[in-house]
Amino acid sequence: MTLEHYKDLVIDWNLSPAEAVTLYLEWGNNSWRADHLPVRSKADFSNYFLVDTWGDEPVVRLIRRNSEEARELAEFPLPKALKENFLNEYGNLRGVFEPTEPIKNWLRAQLEN
Repeated sequence: MTLEHYKDLVIDWNLSPAEAVTLYLEWGNNSWRADHLPVRSKADFSNYFLVDTWGDEPVVRLIRRNSEEARELAEFPLPKALKENFLNEYGNLRGVFEPTEPIKNWLRAQLEN
């Protein structure tokens, strides 16, 4: 896996998929005192990671979202140990999830290389 093309992106490590929907698709649904300031224009965007479990194996996706679209920038399989750890925590649930701290640490290390 290589994230070298994305090392200069500003990643919002604290933005979960659910918060991204609230922030960008439900304008005005979050407060100015929240962790993420309300979206004010179509030029506002965030880059964040999520874990997608809809397929046969969980994958990590790098997403860029604004109020018009969520664009997948990259997709990567999880290393075996991280995948097993994730599946132990979430079981067979299908959906999109915020990466666990071990996955975030792995992604940060990949971005630093």
